[in-house]
Amino acid sequence: MASAIENLISYLELHAEGVDRFVGQSPQTGRQRVFGGQVIGQAMYAAAQTVPNGRNIHSLHCYFIRPGDPTVPIEYRVDRLRDGRSFSTRQVTAWQHGFAIYSLSASFQEPDDGLEFQVTMPEGIPEPESLMSEEAFVNQFGDRVSPSVKAYWRRERPIELRPVGMEHYISKEPLEPVQKVWVRPTGPVPDSPLVRSAVLAYLSDMTLLDTSLFAHGRSIFDPSLQVASIDHAMWFHRAHALDDWLLYIQDSPSTSGSRGFTRGEFFSRDGILVASTTQEGLIRHRHR
Repeated sequence: MASAIENLISYLELHAEGVDRFVGQSPQTGRQRVFGGQVIGQAMYAAAQTVPNGRNIHSLHCYFIRPGDPTVPIEYRVDRLRDGRSFSTRQVTAWQHGFAIYSLSASFQEPDDGLEFQVTMPEGIPEPESLMSEEAFVNQFGDRVSPSVKAYWRRERPIELRPVGMEHYISKEPLEPVQKVWVRPTGPVPDSPLVRSAVLAYLSDMTLLDTSLFAHGRSIFDPSLQVASIDHAMWFHRAHALDDWLLYIQDSPSTSGSRGFTRGEFFSRDGILVASTTQEGLIRHRHR
C-alpha cells in the first residue's frame, strides 16, 4: 500500500490531455473542498511542463476563485506568455464544472550566479526532536480539544508537523500573531527540482492562515468562522532536498475587512533561507 507522501507525489504529477492541457485528480479523503496546496502544486507542475529544460520556478502568484470539488478531475490550461533569454512566464487556469476555480502566474529562470545575501534564522528555536509529536499531542490533550482538532492531528498526512507551541489549540487566549512550525515530508521525495518545489508549495499552505487568528484567540477549527485562502504567493530562493526538517516561521501583521494577512519563511535546519511566502485569507463570522 502506497504511503501518504507517495500518494501526494502521484497526485501532483498530472496527465497531459492535449496541447498545454493537463488533468489532475484529488485524494478521496472526505474533504468537502480541494486543499489549496494541492491546486498550487498541480498548477505549478502543469506550467513547468511547457517551460524549456533547465529553467526552474522562482516565484508564483495565485488566486483561489471558487472552492474545488474533490470528486471530479481538475483541468489545467496553460498559456505561454513569454520565453525570454533567461526567464519564462506562464499563466495557468484550473477549471471544473465549466468554471475557473483557480488562477496561477509563475516565472521560471535559467540557473544564474549573482549577489548573495539572506536574513539570519532566529536563534533559540527548539529542535524538532525535542517537540511533541502529533500522536503525543492527541494522547496528552485529546480531552481538551474539539473533535475537529483531534481528527486533524490523527489524520495520516504526507507532511509531518511539529509546532513549537500548541497553545492556540488548547486555549482561547489571544496570542502574539507568530507561529513557528517544523515541517518535513513523511517519506523520500524524488530527486527532481520540480517535484521538490511542488511538494514545498503544497506544504506552504499548511498552518499559514491559522496564524492570522492567533491575536483573536481563535483557530481555523472554530465552527463560528468561515475561513478560506484567497490568494497565495511564493518565492523559491534556494534548493533543498526535503530530506530533513524545515522551520516554517510565520507572522500576521494585519487582520481587517474579514481578511487575514500572513507571511512565512522556510529555513533549513542549518539556517539556509529556502523560500518565502505570503497569503491573504477569508476570516468571516458565520451567520445563521
